[in-house]
Amino acid sequence: MSKNNNLLKRRESAVPRGVGSAAFDRFIESAKNATINDAEGKKYIDFAAGIAVVNTGHSNDRINAKIKEQVDKFVHSAFQVMPYESYIELAERINQLVPIDGKVKSVFFNSGAEAVENAIKIAKSYTKREAVISFVGGYHGRTALTLGLTGKVVPYKSDFGLPGSLIYHLPFPIEYHGITIDDTVKAIQNLFKATLLPNKIAAIIVEPVLGEGGFYQPPAELFKYLRKICEEHGIVFIVDEVQTGFARTGKLFAVEYYDTKPDLITMAKGIAGGYVLSGVAGKEEIMDTPNSGGLGGTYAGSPLSCVAALEVLKIIEEDKLCERSEKLGERIRKRLTRLQNDKLVNVRGIGCMNAFELVDINSKPDPEMAKAISRKCIENGLIIIPCGLWGNSIRILNPLTIEPDVLDAGLDILEKVVLENLY
Repeated sequence: MSKNNNLLKRRESAVPRGVGSAAFDRFIESAKNATINDAEGKKYIDFAAGIAVVNTGHSNDRINAKIKEQVDKFVHSAFQVMPYESYIELAERINQLVPIDGKVKSVFFNSGAEAVENAIKIAKSYTKREAVISFVGGYHGRTALTLGLTGKVVPYKSDFGLPGSLIYHLPFPIEYHGITIDDTVKAIQNLFKATLLPNKIAAIIVEPVLGEGGFYQPPAELFKYLRKICEEHGIVFIVDEVQTGFARTGKLFAVEYYDTKPDLITMAKGIAGGYVLSGVAGKEEIMDTPNSGGLGGTYAGSPLSCVAALEVLKIIEEDKLCERSEKLGERIRKRLTRLQNDKLVNVRGIGCMNAFELVDINSKPDPEMAKAISRKCIENGLIIIPCGLWGNSIRILNPLTIEPDVLDAGLDILEKVVLENLY
């Protein structure tokens, strides 16, 4: 029996089936920058980056060196028990960098879902209100509260009952699918007229580019309108940058593409180069509302993760990863556009957050083909994963540090698989 198959049998015996695997029956042994080696020594080009986590590449030498230095000092104290400088320094850096008006403060957690949950807690504490608005297709996590915010049922919500009350989903404007900004505005106006007064709403949360929902970028008018109604009605405007942050889209934060500034920003994934960290940054008067002890967590803001994040920020700046993301993204979209036909449609993207859709002969979403393309790519040495409300989009999330020849080799594999299966 092969090592991968042996690990698969052990996984099936020990791990619940609810934990999916995009790599099917492959298991990682080692990784460096934009390539991964499996348990049997086969090499793969990585177009997933741990779902936009290793923006600075797998096993980055600079980050690893900082981790080793920190391990020799201390690994854990719990910031609430005995604080440490790296947490404070990281908060200071994030406060300087986020596109939020006025004095800013930051707090750190573990996962993106934790960041979102705490952002909602902070908003509720500040407004003394309960209701929250999110958007169809949005993804904000798998915990009980964030499941309610997430705008996709299968596989995230279907088995777990009603995941929270007073959460309202509105249509996200996607031109390709015929949903306009006017549709979104009307839905908000109807919500305020027929269902809930705006003075009952604590927060509106939105992704600047839909992540799991399919990598759709909304028109700038959406953010201007949301900012306007939040100011009019005292609603906290939260932008979820968990997947879009840290140079992924060609800006440090994707909301920088809009002439709009939020009250709070949630972040995770690319923040610490693969080490576990998330955070919320926001206006001081909002962030300071919860009482002492109301925020935190035993492992929240780990010293290992904080030193990793500080180095990530240096790498992004010194290696000009925002500019690199834009250039690589243009290269990717140029190659993908050449493949468009009646089944591979709607090539789209911003920076290194790119996707396309697969449809059948009737132009209906074809999630089975998306799964087949993903599997064929992995068989040919390319890790790539689907997404989208209908599961028919393929996303490309390469590390921003990927070598150009490795990027081209990965695109060659993708092109080969597409040509063999769609033409």
